[in-house]
Amino acid sequence: MTLINKNAKQLHAPIVSNKRVGQYHQIIINIGEVAATCKPGNFVAISVGGDSSRMVLRRAFAISRVSTSSTVGGTMELIVAPHGQGSKWLCQQGEGVVLDLVAPLGTAFGIPTEPVSVLLVGGGYGSAPLFGLAELLNARGCRVDMLLGASTGSKIYAPMEGKRSVNSMRIYTEDGSMGSAGRVTDPIPEIVRDLNVAVIYSCGPMPMLAAITKISNELDVVHQCAVEESMACGIGICMTCVLPVIGDDGSVSMLRSCIDGPVMDGSRVKWELVGQVPEAQG
Repeated sequence: MTLINKNAKQLHAPIVSNKRVGQYHQIIINIGEVAATCKPGNFVAISVGGDSSRMVLRRAFAISRVSTSSTVGGTMELIVAPHGQGSKWLCQQGEGVVLDLVAPLGTAFGIPTEPVSVLLVGGGYGSAPLFGLAELLNARGCRVDMLLGASTGSKIYAPMEGKRSVNSMRIYTEDGSMGSAGRVTDPIPEIVRDLNVAVIYSCGPMPMLAAITKISNELDVVHQCAVEESMACGIGICMTCVLPVIGDDGSVSMLRSCIDGPVMDGSRVKWELVGQVPEAQG
């Protein structure tokens, strides 16, 4: 049975800053020495709502990037969209507010042992965790190209920031309000062939991840994706984030994306069964 991330620690961490960036909030939290154990793909579970809150379970948020050398010590950056009750509460918290959190949690993106060509694909604010990954891959000597996509331009997070650690970046919006008109998955086959891409890394909406997996399977390219299945507790207790995953023996098991993920091999996820209960295997 897969266990919680061995590096996970519960701590009370103060917010260093909370800035509005377009439709999102960039929240920097001082987590001290824990920052050194966080890797791209990991997430944090935060107690939200305050002491009198009825929101008993922690809320999970993807870690965008960490720094071990900031002026206040080790810090963690979160990019939060104020959609649900928990995320709205977090976005309302200001500098100095102390958060009860557990980090790092979940699996991380695998990094190639040798320099190869990689493609990063982000949907909406799901692109945020890919920026820190791009920096790590760039330092490893990989060629890094990035695609960012969303339904409209206002949902693209910090496009200029993404350019810092990549060889090239293209933006696609379905309404054509930023970059090229179309879906972010449209240029993937051409890029993979032209640049001899060895690994696709992705983070974003589940339909986008499923579409990328279809393409990567056809082109025989590794696809590591950070799934966006809703997590209620973040530590494997509530079982609300289970996903159908194909095992080595071909059978389908319901795995917890907060423990066995969020980073998964896209080719192993049974995308057509997401949100359903798979039939029992004979």
